[in-house]
Amino acid sequence: MSFTSPMPSQEFLWDVFQKVDRDRSGFISSDELQLALSNGTWQPFNKETIRLMIGMFDKQNTGTVNFQDFGALWKYVTDWQNCFRSFDTDNSGSIDKNELKTALTSFGYRLSDWLVEMLIRKYDRYGRGTVLFDDFIQCCVTLYTLTNAFRAYDTNQSGVITIHYEQFLSMVFSLKS
Repeated sequence: MSFTSPMPSQEFLWDVFQKVDRDRSGFISSDELQLALSNGTWQPFNKETIRLMIGMFDKQNTGTVNFQDFGALWKYVTDWQNCFRSFDTDNSGSIDKNELKTALTSFGYRLSDWLVEMLIRKYDRYGRGTVLFDDFIQCCVTLYTLTNAFRAYDTNQSGVITIHYEQFLSMVFSLKS
């Protein structure tokens, strides 16, 4: 199953970029991106998810995204949207525990039901036992980032690491998530 979408034309991206760049600065800020994106509930897109995505595509470290970086960000969000829809099997607009477990398993994670329930509680903003699109992105990106940090110490791929407290703090605080 492929979740990737084709890259839209430069003209299309430029039109979208100009609509999102409300202050006409030539850059898209977190606030502008938050206003432009929808999580399907008419609620603002999760600020932390916006921060994560801007951080991933902000090549100049300005806290904004220029047009050159916008195309990759657009494709990233579109691919996540396709992924989310494929796992939202009941078309509810949110991911429940079973759908999240299926998604994470398909991504290669073997997590216990207890941990999947914990992820649902952590990323469920409204206490409904489900995760919205924007929170799903944040959950998956955070899990991916933490897994990569863990793997750096799990050199024999055993799933177990031994680290000192300062190594742990260094690992956590150096994460760009």
